Amino acid sequence: MTAERKKRILIASPGLDGHDRGAKVVAYALKDAGMEVIYLGIHRTTEEIVIAALEEDVDFVGLSMLSGAHLILTEQILKMMEKYRIGDIPLVIGGTIPKKDVTRLKELGVAFVFPTQTPLDKIISELEEYH
Repeated sequence: MTAERKKRILIASPGLDGHDRGAKVVAYALKDAGMEVIYLGIHRTTEEIVIAALEEDVDFVGLSMLSGAHLILTEQILKMMEKYRIGDIPLVIGGTIPKKDVTRLKELGVAFVFPTQTPLDKIISELEEYH
């Protein structure tokens, strides 16, 4: 009998966003739920995030964004993921995301959007249930 591999998620804050409290809270909650979390921290470039995702063989790429640049940064990350041929890894966006932008993020290819105040158990269950 083989033990099931833990789901792995990389969490980072791209660009100039200097806030990380929410990302850390989510990272700890996911870890406590049994996932393996690779936390890159703040001020990461899109290329740093994508290369780390590739090297760490993650199941999800999670971005925490509070700066208002979520649409531009998401497009950049998705393009970079395609460039490195990891576009099949689900992208998870969390942070200050206006309701009006959720549909656009989904259209771009984001798998999950978790605005600020999303209950931790909802984030955990959605990621656990994802094939």
